[in-house]
Amino acid sequence: MSWHIRPIEAQDDAAMARIIRAVMPEFGACGSGFAINDPEVDWMSRAYSDPRHAYFVLERDGEVIGGGGMAPLAGGDPSVCELRKMYFLPEARGLGAGAAMMALSLDAARAAGFRQCYLETLTGMAAAMRLYEHSGFRRIDAPMGATGHGGCDIFYLLDL
Repeated sequence: MSWHIRPIEAQDDAAMARIIRAVMPEFGACGSGFAINDPEVDWMSRAYSDPRHAYFVLERDGEVIGGGGMAPLAGGDPSVCELRKMYFLPEARGLGAGAAMMALSLDAARAAGFRQCYLETLTGMAAAMRLYEHSGFRRIDAPMGATGHGGCDIFYLLDL
């Protein structure tokens, strides 16, 4: 089975909302302080249509099975973006799609003029952290910006 990554479209919103709401609890990321409660979860295509925003979906056999993107860091320096809402269903993991999604998101960030990319995650997301570190992200000691995701406890930054 082959897969491909493409920009999100309005018809993908319901699938991405389902994916986010299925994957986050798998890692204990539910309740207040997590992205699962962000209002944009239900309208990702609109949320990422603004300038300097990008969101992509992973599709296999016509079905959306993951997504990820970037946007300016809320409450942060305008030269810093945030890697946001990169989630994959279990059947999408281990295909190399995470690395491809990361590369595409970082290329979009560079094209939008960002100089650094920040991300937040939480203990227990070991595979994700390996991808971040393999992509050149380094751990930092404290959160940046004002994401509202107080439930996250691990922070990374990458110089673009």
